[in-house]
Amino acid sequence: MIDVVAGLILDDAGRLLACKRPEGKHLGGKWEFPGGKVESGEDPANALIRELEEELGIRVETGTALTPVVWDYGRGPIRLHPFLCRILSGTPHPHEHSEIRWCGPEELGELDWAEADVPILAEWKARQGW
Repeated sequence: MIDVVAGLILDDAGRLLACKRPEGKHLGGKWEFPGGKVESGEDPANALIRELEEELGIRVETGTALTPVVWDYGRGPIRLHPFLCRILSGTPHPHEHSEIRWCGPEELGELDWAEADVPILAEWKARQGW
């Protein structure tokens, strides 16, 4: 099983950052919460801090961990560890994605999400009382 991390990054207006995977890559065109693989011996929260700096050029502080999701896209199972995050410095730029978008509640449901991110989004919405 491969451990991966995902960040639910909120702006001051309470919108979530969604990132679109580039066409031609695994899950191309799908939207996801940004993150990546946890390296050997690395703590998931620290992995997320590293990944978001690499992928988006931002420094974040991790907060509440949501329920991990185990998923298999046909390449072997992953365990996705989601965390709520707050930007400490920088402005997100799509270094690894074809597009990034700040989304309010109505916009989140319009996106074609990667399947492993769907239960994370559902848990977050439930916590917000939506």
